[in-house]
Amino acid sequence: MLKQQLQQKLQQKLSPAQIQVIKMLEVPTLELEERIRQELEENPALEEGAETDKENNEREDDLSNEDGGNNDDVDFEEYMADDDIPDYKLKANNTSKDDKHEDIPFSIGMTFHEFLIDQVGLLKLSDKDRLLIEYVIGNIDDEGYLRRTPEAMVDDIVFQAGIQTTDEEMNRIIKEVQLLDPAGVGAFNLQECLKLQLERKKPTVETTLALRIIIEYFDEFSKKHFDKILRGLDMNDALLKKVMNEIVHLNPKPGNAWGGNILEKTMSTIVPDFILENDENHLTVHLNNSNIPELRVNTTYNDMFQDFAGNKQNQNREMKDAVMFVKQKIDSARWFIDAIKQRQQTLLTTMTSIVEFQKAFFIEGDDTYLKPMILKDIADRTGYDISTISRVSNSKYIQTEFGIFPVKYFFSESMTNDMGEEVSTREIKQILLECVDNEDKNKPINDDALADVLKTKGYIIARRTVAKYREQLNIPVARMRKEI
Repeated sequence: MLKQQLQQKLQQKLSPAQIQVIKMLEVPTLELEERIRQELEENPALEEGAETDKENNEREDDLSNEDGGNNDDVDFEEYMADDDIPDYKLKANNTSKDDKHEDIPFSIGMTFHEFLIDQVGLLKLSDKDRLLIEYVIGNIDDEGYLRRTPEAMVDDIVFQAGIQTTDEEMNRIIKEVQLLDPAGVGAFNLQECLKLQLERKKPTVETTLALRIIIEYFDEFSKKHFDKILRGLDMNDALLKKVMNEIVHLNPKPGNAWGGNILEKTMSTIVPDFILENDENHLTVHLNNSNIPELRVNTTYNDMFQDFAGNKQNQNREMKDAVMFVKQKIDSARWFIDAIKQRQQTLLTTMTSIVEFQKAFFIEGDDTYLKPMILKDIADRTGYDISTISRVSNSKYIQTEFGIFPVKYFFSESMTNDMGEEVSTREIKQILLECVDNEDKNKPINDDALADVLKTKGYIIARRTVAKYREQLNIPVARMRKEI
């Protein structure tokens, strides 16, 4: 049965321009450069170059007068897509058939798994063993560990490669893998990894005792119960210190020693989004726009649209489609340019406000000068929404004379000291770090003692809060910090 009914609904819709701005705010400088290059390739109406005053005036007139200010005839669905990628590709074929096309290879180095496979080529193996050993290597993770049991691999290789094998044969193959370099590769756990490395070392008193500790006293070693090890192996402190030195110089993650490839190292490079200049305590924030080109609407496309729009009487169906295409690309280019400009202005205003709020830190470079600051503090100063401040501070970095800092570094919670003053929790964490760095490693300070130290400095906080801050700083408990 069909029936009509009325329904009221409140719904928020973002314009294409707003969506562009939101997306631009989130990306750091490196991604913005790539985004601009992509847009330049895909939108023929966008080109590099500064806009002239005439072009700016024409653009403002177009926005106010075009279609009487009504853009209902434009299909905006492509701008609402998550990826925001136009549905066409701009291709040019301006080469001769006689031209030589040579691809220049880009070497990114040998990966960890390729290094292992390369060593297999030097072994005398049957075809079946070679397939099995390559399968085992494929199951080794980036840290160098074999996280799967032989039984599970025996079952999987039957379905994946049709190779019948047994648990005993798979264990034999795993032993072959564990003979490859780097030492410790193919281990199932940390204990086995350290054991494999010690077995390759030249036998000495220290290495022999170290091997016994890993095999017989690994639980005591991991929990730093040195007294039990001393009693069990009948050693003195001096000898135990030498033995422990042998163990701590082993590599717990042999795969990580490979260091990745060139491309991965390049991607991990930090490019600051802001540059701070200090001229006699006068702080100035600049955007790092050295590799970001100025953009403008292509004049040929703009003139083409003006000609089309002024000749409406002689337009047929194909001409109207061409007008629609040109108009969409010009609008897309303008929205993109406006989004870039608004992004730059929002970033600069927000970072300038942060620098003004934390001026003492940026002048002195000492964490104790950092004041408590949350997103709302900067939102109130700039007039932006808290979500905007969050997007600006996410994945952004600023270069100062004291180093490069993530923007999020300057945000912290507050607490009140015994004088009734609000201080940043970062100041308390800095004191915790100093206490741990200066402690007697034979008798590390526990959380209760750290709370007492903070109390003498005027910071009255509970032991559980000290434990929370210690964990945030990745500082282990006192027992795990003990040294011989």
